[in-house]
Amino acid sequence: MIHFRPGSHAYDIVSVIGITGEFPYRSVRLFGNARTYKVLIGRLREVQTFRDYNSGDEMTCRLLTVTGKSFGKTVRLYKAAIPILRWISPYAEENYLSASWNHGFPGDISHTERNHRVAEAAIMCIRAGIKSRPYELPKLQNEVIKRMEFNQPSFYFAKSLKHIGQTEMNKTMFTRIAGAIFIKHNCYAVYNTRNAVMKWNGMGEFKTLHSLIEVARLNAGVSQIDTAILFGESYKTAYKTMLENQKNRRLEFRFDGIYRHIHFVPMNEFGIRLLKILILPDRKQKLLDLLFEPECRSNDLGAFEYDAYINGVYVLSFLDSDIARLMRFSEARSYRTEMLEVLCFPEQVELIKNYLGSDVSIKTIRLEQIEDALSGGDANGQ
Repeated sequence: MIHFRPGSHAYDIVSVIGITGEFPYRSVRLFGNARTYKVLIGRLREVQTFRDYNSGDEMTCRLLTVTGKSFGKTVRLYKAAIPILRWISPYAEENYLSASWNHGFPGDISHTERNHRVAEAAIMCIRAGIKSRPYELPKLQNEVIKRMEFNQPSFYFAKSLKHIGQTEMNKTMFTRIAGAIFIKHNCYAVYNTRNAVMKWNGMGEFKTLHSLIEVARLNAGVSQIDTAILFGESYKTAYKTMLENQKNRRLEFRFDGIYRHIHFVPMNEFGIRLLKILILPDRKQKLLDLLFEPECRSNDLGAFEYDAYINGVYVLSFLDSDIARLMRFSEARSYRTEMLEVLCFPEQVELIKNYLGSDVSIKTIRLEQIEDALSGGDANGQ
């Protein structure tokens, strides 16, 4: 017998599939130990008896099914197991049926990949402490101005955003947005490029951005959105995306022309911890306070993109993984003769070396030091 309770591996898998419809088999590592979860999924494909931790109710059935091949291999709920969603929430079953076309999934790979992008973004957000269950989030609307307080970061799926009345976002095509994270007084667009180079479709993304701004204005009092979170397989994906972006001759259609700040978050344990930092209130100011003395800071008034000027060296902090700023910092090399330096985490060094070359020095600081400092310790060790 398997006890179905919050925090258990089975509960975690079902709760995510319940809001996204399905989950990519190749990404089960995002739940935790990949081997453990793959063994569990194999076990849950067989008939088991489950007991609800709260009510004591029992159910005997197969819980999961795995279909597809290779990159498109997907984990779904077994049809007879759908009622188990009621053990999670009275609204979970209805939400699942909506997300899965009443458990009648379209057969084309594009729909599956779309669901996988959203599912990966969702589990990253959930593990970072971001509310992601649609039925637990404040309902968005497009009729009047409401200043809702998002005291806890909240992730809205793109599907939810597109179904807010008859807005232009319903008609937007050629967009790869996965959703949006609302934080107190702020909103981030969310994309997931997985292991492919992120190719931005200029006008489509502009339309999406403008629609998202309107939703944020009416619901959260946010009048400007200039920041996106871009999930990807690894920093190798970020590097390829940055190189591809440079080839775009239409500067207004480059990703840094659409969003001034793009925080690349690798889909791994490091990325989850990084995401926790990115959603902190006043995160930028807190990091600058930890790293640089006030008299050394640029305060965004410099002639190019950097954070501090220390002993004749211009320093950029890449701790927030902002690849748009990194690109602008790189462009300064063509007309600056002063020393340039990047401060980053060890996990980011390879990207910095590949992209900037040897003419920019690199200093590292461990993520543990920043996490400790933000929780009340000290970030010495730069």
